[in-house]
Amino acid sequence: MNSLKSHSSNDPIQQYINSHSLRLTPQQEKLIERTKAMPYGMMLGSTDEAQFFQLLLKSMNAKKCIEVGAFTGYTTMTMAMALPDDAEIICCDITDQYLARDIWQEAGVEKKIQVKIGPAVEILQKMIDQGQSGQYDFAFIDADKTNYLKYYELCLKLLRKGGIIAIDNVIWSGKVCNQEHQDPDTVAIREVNEFVKNDKRVDISMLKLGDGTTLCLKL
Repeated sequence: MNSLKSHSSNDPIQQYINSHSLRLTPQQEKLIERTKAMPYGMMLGSTDEAQFFQLLLKSMNAKKCIEVGAFTGYTTMTMAMALPDDAEIICCDITDQYLARDIWQEAGVEKKIQVKIGPAVEILQKMIDQGQSGQYDFAFIDADKTNYLKYYELCLKLLRKGGIIAIDNVIWSGKVCNQEHQDPDTVAIREVNEFVKNDKRVDISMLKLGDGTTLCLKL
């Protein structure tokens, strides 16, 4: 199946969108090439999705963000570039082995990013226990799929009213539409899609952006 992510799609429409929309800095291009050369390079976030987040964060005047799952930190860096100097992104991942901190530094955004290593469920719960509920503007969920619902619930507590959660991979290369796919990741994504659709605490829109992105506005 053709990749749904902008940086690896063969779709001529997506390629047209890329050439008439993406405004990549040298640091972004460098991190894209580094990530694509890795064994798990397909985990690189969709470049059009990351740029959309930049626009969204600026329109919200966002200053406090959460990212669950970073890999090399392309989306992390791209979001940080759109934030003011006094902003912060809490970047959660199980390892910092792949994080491109050197390129973050080149881009001048490293001071905006606070990396927290460990199970994200524990990290987010600790933030809640420390009294940080209702303080964050934006959260991006793009980690292990079987914990998506847990991440969603925890991030929703941490968000302010009017804050937005973006959930990645909600189309999952089309597997969610095919009942022959019953692996744990696909089943988990179907479950979160169904749950969010019926969650009256948020307004939502599922977008055909990257590998599918659902935006959830906290009411």
